[in-house]
Amino acid sequence: MKHTLTLILSFLFLNVSTSQNTVGLLNNDREQSYPGYNLIYPHNQSNTYLLDNCGRIVHTWEGDTTSRPGNSAYILENGNLIKCQRRFDATVNDRIWAGGGGATVEVRTWENDLLSSYSLNNDTARLHHDIAALPNGNILMIAWALKDSLTAIAAGRNPALLQQGEVWSEMILEWNPNSDEIVWKWDAWNHLIQDFDAGQLNFGAIANHPELININYDEHDGHPDWLHINAIDYNPVLDQIVLSVPYFNELWIIDHSTTTTEAAGHTGGNSGKGGDLLYRWGNPAAYNQGTEANKKCFFQHDVHWVQPTATPDEANFGVLAFFNNRVGIDFATINSVQTSFDNNTQSYLQEDQVFQPADFLSTFIYPEREDIRAFSNSLSSAQFLPNGNILALSGRYGFAYELNSNQDIVWSYLVPIRAGSSVLQGDSIERNENVTFRMNRYPLDYSAFDSKGLEPTGYLELAPDSSFCGRLVSTNEIQVQEQDFQIYPNPTNQYLTIEVKKNQPQLIGIYDMRGVLVEEFLIQHQETIDIQFLPKGLYMVRGEKGLFQKLLVL
Repeated sequence: MKHTLTLILSFLFLNVSTSQNTVGLLNNDREQSYPGYNLIYPHNQSNTYLLDNCGRIVHTWEGDTTSRPGNSAYILENGNLIKCQRRFDATVNDRIWAGGGGATVEVRTWENDLLSSYSLNNDTARLHHDIAALPNGNILMIAWALKDSLTAIAAGRNPALLQQGEVWSEMILEWNPNSDEIVWKWDAWNHLIQDFDAGQLNFGAIANHPELININYDEHDGHPDWLHINAIDYNPVLDQIVLSVPYFNELWIIDHSTTTTEAAGHTGGNSGKGGDLLYRWGNPAAYNQGTEANKKCFFQHDVHWVQPTATPDEANFGVLAFFNNRVGIDFATINSVQTSFDNNTQSYLQEDQVFQPADFLSTFIYPEREDIRAFSNSLSSAQFLPNGNILALSGRYGFAYELNSNQDIVWSYLVPIRAGSSVLQGDSIERNENVTFRMNRYPLDYSAFDSKGLEPTGYLELAPDSSFCGRLVSTNEIQVQEQDFQIYPNPTNQYLTIEVKKNQPQLIGIYDMRGVLVEEFLIQHQETIDIQFLPKGLYMVRGEKGLFQKLLVL
């Protein structure tokens, strides 16, 4: 049964001040945005923050003040945090340095106790950018591996591309935090090809060997940071690893089922191809099978499987997503691609020696093209959410936004940190002042949050407008329908019991008659709330579907 109740509340909503935030939460359409908690690890400071969709801090992992992001952080299903970090002075005192440089990977409990750590930062190698957790508890890490000019020339590198007398290969290391051992390794240096010098190693026809890496393909003007792998993800169904290689403008997939010995060669593993590339996409010119016109990836970031656990009979099997940074001179896109894995042959299909498909599966673009904050020429992230929305972060501006399937803006947030310190609500922030590598949203029912206290503790910005999120409630006529939650007793003067009907958590908000959010509660099934702090009067209790029930406090 459906009832419609037209309230003076609608009129009051329309007359509440709607001054716009300049930092922190900028927009939140609760009926369309995906409910969850947002993890950020902003640069130029040391803390990792978990925020609700109102931009309120619900948990903080405080870092050593001498540390900085290096770069990513993730919450594991058991509630532990894994993160990459470095010293704050790493740019001037370390032998190997480029954007994204790290040094240490840490595993910390929800309470921020250090469980284990691994460091690699010396004259020959350095951790950087990103990590990926494996189901067995191990962690995949990206590391630069320095090769001097003699080694590089012997491998077929053109001396003209050795302007600093060295080049950095890339390694993938698998670390066991329990034993503190490296238990598996892959090195790009073992999978090279070149057509520059027939008298050196790796000479061959590049176009005939897309499984190998052209040591002389260069889009970084001879800088040692030749590949700059900036993202890694793992697929447990395929036992494969995907890498983002921005200076090749490509996505690479390699076999993880190999031994370390097989990963250094060309045979072995489920693929039978050892550590050679199983798949590459985005720029066939990198293996002499195309031109600039065929390029699809442009210095991309955050390459990952949309649903890494999807099986071959599921729609998202093999689908990759990423933030495509440099599509235009002033705009970026969020893309997905359906990889060409053939379950019958257990290999990736090619057509005329070019890996398929020919184009993207989907493309999203921020609809307000004049807003330069949505463009970032580096950093950044993209996440395809379970409700069909996408969440993106434009890293240079610390600007996060969520688009629905119609590419309408349904949520947005500007990281309110300048040079590592919080700014006042009302301040403006310019490019590079609040650099943030990624934002990841975790669903309300993520197992890491079980039995965790997630009550809001404040905001990142100073002098926050605590009523702003509440004023973003829809001003349409309010429909009071058959609810998927119950409240009782009603009226009440002390305690209120909230019970959700479906067997899943629901975020329930209490609003005053101005439409201002007073308090929110994450209800797992049934919870009794002390509401003695509420002044006497009429309130509205709102569920995630946007439906209200009246509450009278005596």
